[in-house]
Order: sequence, then C-alpha cells, then structure tokens
Amino acid sequence: MKFIVDAQLPRLLSDFLNASGYDAVHTLELPEMNRTVDNLIATKANNEKRIVISKDADFLDSYLLYSKPARLLLIKTGNIPNSDLLKLFEMNLNLLQRAFEQCNFVEMTRTEIITHK
Repeated sequence: MKFIVDAQLPRLLSDFLNASGYDAVHTLELPEMNRTVDNLIATKANNEKRIVISKDADFLDSYLLYSKPARLLLIKTGNIPNSDLLKLFEMNLNLLQRAFEQCNFVEMTRTEIITHK
C-alpha cells in the first residue's frame, strides 16, 4: 500500500509506515509542505494510487461528493499521543491492508476499524 499522511498527523507516522515496508509520504515532503491544499493532496494520491490518511473531515466530504481522493483512511481517535497513534497503526496494519483490498474508505478509531463500501 502507498500512503500520503496529511498535515494534522505526525511525520513519525509516515516514517513508521516506510519502516514497515510501505510507501508513505508526509505533506511536509511536498513542495508546499503542510500548506498543500487538500485538492492537490487528493490529486497526487489519485495519480500515484495512494491512500490519504487524515483526520480532516473535509477529505470525507470530498470523497463522498467527488470520489476524491479515491481512497481514504479517516483517523477518528481525537487527540492522541503520537506513541499511542503509532501503536494503534502497528496493531492494525494487517486489518487495514485487508480492509483496503475490499473497499476504498476506512475509518479507524481507538477501538475499531470501520469499512465502507
């Protein structure tokens, strides 16, 4: 799987995903860095077949209305320490991979993975 990690999430998440064998970029690596507008993030994700990982409900609206981005992982944990976020991903990477084999929109809370077809 390939990912773009949005600005509200730590760069540590993209580092963790890369160390786990995935291809991940953080918005800090883009030319406009964390000022990159959502539409450009979604376009890059679609062009490179990446999953956008975000806490931003604007991506959900864009996904539902325009299918942009084509694949979305919405993080719904509220405020969470970075170490807890990384543990949550570590515990759920296999579930997330299986979820994205079957659907294009997934939500992750502190306690569950919710798939949407």
